Amino acid sequence: MIWALVSTSAHAALTIEITQGVEGALPIAVVPFDTTKLPVKLPVDIAQIVSNDLNRSGIFETLDNKSLPAEPHYSAQVRYSRWRNASQEYLVVGRIFLKSSGQYDIQFQLLDVLKQKQILGYSLPVKKRNLRSSAHEISDLIYEKITGTPGAFNTRIAYVKSQGDKARKYVLQVADTDGFNAHTVLESDEPLMSPSWSPNGQSLAYVSFEHKRPEIFIQHLASGKRSKISSFKGINGAPSWSPNGKSLALVLSKDGSPDIYTLNIATKRLKRLTRHRSIDTEPVWNNNGKTIIFTSDRSGSPQLYEVSAMGGKPKRITFEGRYNSDASISPDGKYITMVHGDRGKYKIAQLERETGNMTVLTDAFLDESPSFSPNGKMVLYASTGGDNGVLYAVSVDGRAKHKLSDQSGDIREPVWGPYKLKK
Repeated sequence: MIWALVSTSAHAALTIEITQGVEGALPIAVVPFDTTKLPVKLPVDIAQIVSNDLNRSGIFETLDNKSLPAEPHYSAQVRYSRWRNASQEYLVVGRIFLKSSGQYDIQFQLLDVLKQKQILGYSLPVKKRNLRSSAHEISDLIYEKITGTPGAFNTRIAYVKSQGDKARKYVLQVADTDGFNAHTVLESDEPLMSPSWSPNGQSLAYVSFEHKRPEIFIQHLASGKRSKISSFKGINGAPSWSPNGKSLALVLSKDGSPDIYTLNIATKRLKRLTRHRSIDTEPVWNNNGKTIIFTSDRSGSPQLYEVSAMGGKPKRITFEGRYNSDASISPDGKYITMVHGDRGKYKIAQLERETGNMTVLTDAFLDESPSFSPNGKMVLYASTGGDNGVLYAVSVDGRAKHKLSDQSGDIREPVWGPYKLKK
């Protein structure tokens, strides 16, 4: 039995726990925004969301509210000497006004404490339902202004959660990157697996066992409309969108052993890319759309291989260690994260394509399902927490890490979505 659910809020929100900070992070203070002109209290704390976002990036260290030397709300109120004495390099101040029923105006400024001047300032018209998203947008603007790299706070993640003992339920959910605004896309009595974002962020492809065998569906998130894409005999698994959104890479065993195929979504035309008696699985498109990286045990143990999207002879690309699987490619194509097995432990590692250097990013016993953020600066992954799976994010240098923990359930197979389309 299965139900398609659209925009259904989850009761339990993921929460953020900073598990590993970064020495040398940029000190920044985010002062609570002035809301005294509002007739009622806002449902969210804009400044706190911004502070949390920046803090978990690993780039910044935000000042605790209890340590703020003052609470200015716009630049004319700022005495820079106080913030220099508090060892802050940047300062964020802001005010929120009610423009009309359900419509707000958020005004904020980013100030350089050392240069004693404003370096960023915006006035954002915001509807009440979009307050949290606008807070993430402010975080993105601040992040980009200081680092020169676009932020990825105002994006989304997808993951599969299962819960229950005798009557297990499987839920495909989408949430903000801080774990809030979780919505259920699909709920089933049978397993759901391998969610994959479309490049425009409007749809998810996934595997469902609702008919007691694996089938691949594509579901439009806003409407809930979904279509069955692949239902061949045997395995239908591991869908991965091409960068242009026109094709899926997937795993099929209809012709014997599991092999990598591409499927044109509009025409349903299949192209077989690998032919081997081994298990070929977990395909992911390179950022240029010309090659596909996949996992195969054709060398005797799981390793990563690369094959042209037009077909041809696969080339092995991982050689360090006896186990490397489940690739995720950085947006610029320069790095690949993977699950790296070493002496019975499975960690998230990163391979630099140009040099072949591999760096281990995590240190737990069983980490899985890495997924790059759209700006290439963080990696989302699943790990074990007691008896259940929990989600973590780690910076690409391995220095900063935080956990997204849920009140209940076993959370697996996270995937970080693309940037939202500009309206």
